[in-house]
Amino acid sequence: MPALFIGHGSPMNAIEDNQYGQRWFELGKEIGRPKAILCVSAHWLSAGTWVTQMEQPRTIHDFYGFPQALHDMQYPAPGNPELAAELRRLSKNPKIQADEKSWGLDHGTWSVLAKMYPEANIPVIQLSIDMSEPASFHFELGKTLHQLRKQGVLILGSGNIVHNLRRIDWNSPNKGSDWAVEFDEWVKARLEVRDFKSVTEDFGKTLAGQLSVPTPDHYLPLMYVLGAAGDKEEVKWELEGMDMGSLSMRALSFGRKI
Repeated sequence: MPALFIGHGSPMNAIEDNQYGQRWFELGKEIGRPKAILCVSAHWLSAGTWVTQMEQPRTIHDFYGFPQALHDMQYPAPGNPELAAELRRLSKNPKIQADEKSWGLDHGTWSVLAKMYPEANIPVIQLSIDMSEPASFHFELGKTLHQLRKQGVLILGSGNIVHNLRRIDWNSPNKGSDWAVEFDEWVKARLEVRDFKSVTEDFGKTLAGQLSVPTPDHYLPLMYVLGAAGDKEEVKWELEGMDMGSLSMRALSFGRKI
């Protein structure tokens, strides 16, 4: 199975019929059915690293101010405690802790999977993001996930390469500000030559990078996907686009056969 990063954008993408959801649906068909899915979402930030290890993770509606239809949405995918336990065994450093009841599937996970795999019948586990650690830590942990790909597990990072809600421009649908486009294109250029080091360490060295990644939460899921990429796998651009001035909807993969 490939390692896949998706810019998830607004939770409304889960219920709207738009170009993003349509492409996610196509991706699910093109990739096929994985044995299980491990998702690193921008919306589970933690002290230490945790993995969901329950039989039936709940659907978390971690937002407000959206239509009731979005709050009513459920994604009842089963969990996979055995896969979570296997990941915990594989990771010696850091030690990954088991979450058996507190979390579930947040909208960074289910808003995408509701389009990719709408039947919600594939086991899903989530891995948290320890916000006390630098990007290099998350990249190294992503290398552990590469082993799961060989077992048929789809690795999904869900965030946004450019994510600055304070700079949202509601009058710019499907457009990006100059600084947002500059940084998104910089990441694209670095990944095309597999310069993961720059993407991991230098993202905050320009004004465009500082505006695009004001906080690292939506950027860090990409680190896990880069870590999970095979040594000789080239990046494939699955979706390109900007939205509302300050969101990159870019999706990319490593190791996808097509």
